[in-house]
Amino acid sequence: MSRNKEFDETKVLDKAMQLFWEQGYEKTSMSDLVEHMGIHRRSLYDTFGDKHTLFLKAMDRYESKVNASLTRGVKRSKTATEAPLQFIVGILICGETDSPSGCLMVNSAVELAVGDADVNKKSTEAFTTEEQLLKEIIFWGQRDGEFSSDYDAGELAEYLHNVGVGLRSMARTSIPREKLHRIANISMQLLEK
Repeated sequence: MSRNKEFDETKVLDKAMQLFWEQGYEKTSMSDLVEHMGIHRRSLYDTFGDKHTLFLKAMDRYESKVNASLTRGVKRSKTATEAPLQFIVGILICGETDSPSGCLMVNSAVELAVGDADVNKKSTEAFTTEEQLLKEIIFWGQRDGEFSSDYDAGELAEYLHNVGVGLRSMARTSIPREKLHRIANISMQLLEK
């Protein structure tokens, strides 16, 4: 007879996600995960598989949470002018409150994408999704006359996404948040009419 799980899978996956986000893949041991997640080693393996599989699931969980947050932010926006600022400042300097600094997707891409095809694929897909959302917002603003049409919406989305990835990387350092916000704000000036 199989035993019922004595833990909430989503909650313990969130704990693993937080630990990977904070420490990175290589610095996080199975012992760290067992302790931080608060479950037995056997339960971890039975539920999530090995460390790499758990890491990929943590990346999926992170991406799902970010996408839900971005979608809510865009839907709440009455104008395109509101939406990009929520997008750019909201996730590129993620980790400002009680979350680890930087962004799990960017951190993972920098740490592992060169040698890990699965991480490369997940990172690239996440970046493509974010860039597409930016393109849609920019096009919305250009169509409604809120944003300059001096640049192609797709090319501008590529540029702003690149700025976002750079800022998310810089957020892992001791660079002051004010500087990161200043860079984001200057980059957003490309949208002005």
